[in-house]
Amino acid sequence: MSAVMSQGTNSNVVHESEAQRQFARLKLPAKIRYSTSNGQELEAQVLDLSAGGFSFEPVSVHVSEGQHFRGKLMFEIDGIGFAMDIEFQVRSIIAGERAGCEFHNLRPREMAALRYLISSFLGGELVNVGDLINTLQRENFTKARNNKGGDGSSFFGRIRAVGLSLAIFLVGISAFSYVLYQLYDIYFVTHADSAQVSVPSQQVAMPREGMVQSLVAVGTQVAKGAPIATFTSSMLDVLKGALPEAEMSPENLERLFSKRFQGTLTSPCDCRVVAQLVGDGQLALKGVPVFMLTPVDSVATVEARFHYRAFDKLQPGSPVTFQVGGEPTRRDGVISSMVLQEGGLASDIRVLIQPQQPLSTELAQRPVDVRIRPLGGLWSAAGETVAK
Repeated sequence: MSAVMSQGTNSNVVHESEAQRQFARLKLPAKIRYSTSNGQELEAQVLDLSAGGFSFEPVSVHVSEGQHFRGKLMFEIDGIGFAMDIEFQVRSIIAGERAGCEFHNLRPREMAALRYLISSFLGGELVNVGDLINTLQRENFTKARNNKGGDGSSFFGRIRAVGLSLAIFLVGISAFSYVLYQLYDIYFVTHADSAQVSVPSQQVAMPREGMVQSLVAVGTQVAKGAPIATFTSSMLDVLKGALPEAEMSPENLERLFSKRFQGTLTSPCDCRVVAQLVGDGQLALKGVPVFMLTPVDSVATVEARFHYRAFDKLQPGSPVTFQVGGEPTRRDGVISSMVLQEGGLASDIRVLIQPQQPLSTELAQRPVDVRIRPLGGLWSAAGETVAK
């Protein structure tokens, strides 16, 4: 029975928050000036005022419930009057003597001014113009939260946020891995000062002084004994040392100097032309190399130069990795021999590297990046992927 009585009692209880006023009403000295629908401008004394609305005594029968008006709410402080532009709606009329109104579209500046007036009046403080101006100048409201979707965000918004967070996480991981790889590469990896693809070569030199004209292009494969260039010399240079003294008259020497002798340069092996050292039409002295050739069946190796402080890592049989200029991938090899740099600094070591996979002789004299990695190339693949 007590449960039935409790239910009956609770049905008639009204919560305090449902009955109390939303805003406190105060009697402040103010006036309202508004215009009616027919253009008549009226002014009335404000009976009470709150942050949500006000009431006044209508002076015209044209005021009815539900009407919207525009007007000015006028105050006088320290002998200085100011007015606020407002929009309001008449919500109730009591005995034709009291019209209760509600503010509409009240801007933040007007709301701040009203709250300052009301709080000062409730606290018993004096209202002055300086404090009012200071209140209007500062930011009294925060921006509204962007709450779309009711539960915080839409499904696609959450997907976008998760995707962005994942992208930032991956960028952070990549940057961290890149920094670790750079530290590993600086402090643990040994780099060669310089290196190139080395191929056993033969040089074709000028048999006598003359001008050269090539017959093959660089990179062409030629057979043994095949002509690779022609040269033109003066007949006087050919007969120098073999001409009898009786024939060394000025007229005869001038005639021999004007005559030309043409010869041919041939390939000493089945070779590929690697480089032309003297250009076409240029004069070359006797014994000057004109062409550099490499045998077709020769094996290309890598010749690198290291600083002497890397001596303990340059033992024969040590694994290395290298990348030939122009190739996208790195290759593996082992150190086959090491000697001091000939004709260079005493602190340089020249190392010959044997590739695990054959190198084409066409790569002769290509620059090479040689590295010796500890622990079997720790982080080599992952680090180079991040670095690129």
